[in-house]
Amino acid sequence: MDVFICAGCGARLTCPVERVALPVEIRYRGGHHWMPPLMAPGTYAVDPEPSGLPWRSWEDAGEAGAAAAGVHAPVWTLSLGARNRIVLSPGDTRGTRLLPERSGDSCLGVVGGDAPNLVCAACGLGVGSREDDCGVWNTVRYEPHAVVRHPLGRPAPPPEPVRPTPPLDPDGGWNVRWQAAAGTALAHLLAASGGTAPDLPEGPLTAFLGRDLARLLPPGPPALRVALAGPGLPAGDADLVLVPLHPRTGRPWSPPGGAVPVGLPADVWAHLGRFFRIRPGSRALARTLAALSSVDMAPPCLPPPPCERTHQTPLPDLARSERNALALPPETSPMPVSGRPPAGVLRDDYPLPDRPLQRFHPDRGTLRHVLARLPEVREPWLRALYDRL
Repeated sequence: MDVFICAGCGARLTCPVERVALPVEIRYRGGHHWMPPLMAPGTYAVDPEPSGLPWRSWEDAGEAGAAAAGVHAPVWTLSLGARNRIVLSPGDTRGTRLLPERSGDSCLGVVGGDAPNLVCAACGLGVGSREDDCGVWNTVRYEPHAVVRHPLGRPAPPPEPVRPTPPLDPDGGWNVRWQAAAGTALAHLLAASGGTAPDLPEGPLTAFLGRDLARLLPPGPPALRVALAGPGLPAGDADLVLVPLHPRTGRPWSPPGGAVPVGLPADVWAHLGRFFRIRPGSRALARTLAALSSVDMAPPCLPPPPCERTHQTPLPDLARSERNALALPPETSPMPVSGRPPAGVLRDDYPLPDRPLQRFHPDRGTLRHVLARLPEVREPWLRALYDRL
């Protein structure tokens, strides 16, 4: 567990927080909607990409300047700001003062501007920015040069069990974590595909990514085989495998053999993994979920953050099979305690799944963001595909 203190006066700026993996949905934008906090209470993450001022157009930065910032394809605006900003939930900050007049151009909330809109209440040093505008995750981002990480010397609490996250929200919309995870995975699959649609197994993976791969890539003999793999789920002879990311470190599970791993959030992977077992409540699944939370996937010690200082109405065309492939677990309704049920009747049937309001699609913004930062996007065929997205 850590706290962050002001680099100017040493005042405490957070409650005790634990470092976790950067959420995959951090690049998601929600349009004209209020967004909840990105980070869970008591956690923080480090964003390794440049963010904030100064901003440059693609033309002004040039390909060499963009490549130095890790961007290999044209983007609308390019940030040349600081890397490794500390991302927290606003409720975990302490000892700061908000200056709304420093907010940048916004709609119904505040965003980062030309200067930090959060200052240390003790000494007035600008330490970061609060963001809660329309379509923007509710976050606080501390500047890496303005805060110092102070380890508390006590271990983080034991990890909570990984619980599968369903793809549908209660309001019938697709879960943004699923959409962002699909956008990230799709970018990596496109980069590795060589320009031909890979072979996906029938079932949830096809519903998850298959339609978009078929739409973006020309038909032809598949050059690569894709599968779901992880603890308790072998990769087989697949060339690319969708594997869980460790919730704390963000490191992908390493498959045995030569398969290339493509990471998914552990809770999304766990939901997909339910379809490859006979019973969702089986001991095999319990062992798998326990393995996802074990320290076996983590490095021996978590490295410090790289601061500069160390101290419901269905659409008519929505196929039932597609909806069921993602939303329904395999049939495991329990049998009666005694006797035999009537023909065609199962005891304690699952309720009907929530009806999605539209077809599932990966988040386009996340897809473009990740693809632009993969060196493979410089290949002519993939660059042409990127320009069409």
